[in-house]
Amino acid sequence: MYALVDCNNFYVSCERVFQPQLNGKPVVVLSNNDGCIISRSDEAKALGIAMGAPEFQMRQVLKQHQVTVFSSNYALYGDISSRVMAVLGQFTPNIEVYSIDEAFLNFDGINIPDYQQYGLEMKRRTLKWLSIPVSVGFAPTKALAKVANKIARKFPKETLGSYVMDTEEKRIKGLKWTKIEDVWGIGFRLTKKMKGQNIHTAYDFTLPQHEQFIKKEMGVVGNRLRLELLGQSVLELEEPKDKKNIAVTRSFDGTISTFDEMKERVSTFATVCAEKLRKQRSCCYGVILYLRKDKHKIERERYNFYRMETLPFASNSSITISNLAVKMLKELFEEGEIYKKAGIIVTQIIPQDQKQFHLFEEENPKHQKIMEVMDAFHQKTGERKIRLGNQDLQRTWKMRQHLLSPKYTTDIRDVFKVNCH
Repeated sequence: MYALVDCNNFYVSCERVFQPQLNGKPVVVLSNNDGCIISRSDEAKALGIAMGAPEFQMRQVLKQHQVTVFSSNYALYGDISSRVMAVLGQFTPNIEVYSIDEAFLNFDGINIPDYQQYGLEMKRRTLKWLSIPVSVGFAPTKALAKVANKIARKFPKETLGSYVMDTEEKRIKGLKWTKIEDVWGIGFRLTKKMKGQNIHTAYDFTLPQHEQFIKKEMGVVGNRLRLELLGQSVLELEEPKDKKNIAVTRSFDGTISTFDEMKERVSTFATVCAEKLRKQRSCCYGVILYLRKDKHKIERERYNFYRMETLPFASNSSITISNLAVKMLKELFEEGEIYKKAGIIVTQIIPQDQKQFHLFEEENPKHQKIMEVMDAFHQKTGERKIRLGNQDLQRTWKMRQHLLSPKYTTDIRDVFKVNCH
């Protein structure tokens, strides 16, 4: 038996943990640069506030209904997510963290007399210990667990937030209730094709007459999904893996048109990529620079630009990767043009202990010691105070975050102070 545990309106729930006066009131969280709405409380949903709607279009509605608005606080959300996953790990050692607010659990070999009550205990513990509400869906396969979770979330009074799909009758009823666009792995384009073949629900997706069409459109992936929805488990829990590519890209809070400004951003993105490499004990050979011009202020159709170069030796040094990124920037950047976004992607990643030495060219051995000092300071203080000379010493992410909440759990300066009398 599998379970999918999903945190309800996760970003909003994280903000409410430290501001409980917002419980029962409409709350939304915005994306990077305070652009679009990416999380809504149930009260905000009831007002008709759409997911992904640009903030400026909804500004009047937000003010009219006194909706509390937050900038996204990913440091806070990431820390609370790790705490939620640690709590769920107490119920089974077999856990796959699927996203920041979702996890699959497997209970093979574990004797559980009542899954419904087991799910309610998960809810009770995460709510009591972390003040984060969750929904739990149990089923024989991962895809059906997704459906069961949606049912638990949609019908909280009937299910109490924990639903077990343990009979054929429940499976068929659940699939007939689930729209095809809500099926795990079915995106917008596939939805249009499915409806063109009269496949409107998850149940339609499993019917024999559609098997050949699904194989043609989705290949092996579609066949596996169909078997999962039929109740045959073919997708197992995935082990955590090191990333094959690491990307750090950001839209700017305004625009950039000078080389020095862009150099600082590119260097910062490169050092964060290198930091992530060191965290997973990896090195990279390939570095990709990405620049995006403001498409509304250029006459040409092309506005995305890439440049890639390969290092002569594998590296995870912020200095080496930053220097290469700046070198590519000199070749790609056009002075006076207006840029809206930039990024660095490191690729051709290998484990750090499999690094091969170059016969004629090698990295300065002092880099490793410098990186160790930088990482130790960052881990101890949570701040990137030791930086390269061409970086902004005050800010890492130059984004519009006018409504940012404190980093209650990751910055000692934002920890609550309690006055005892």
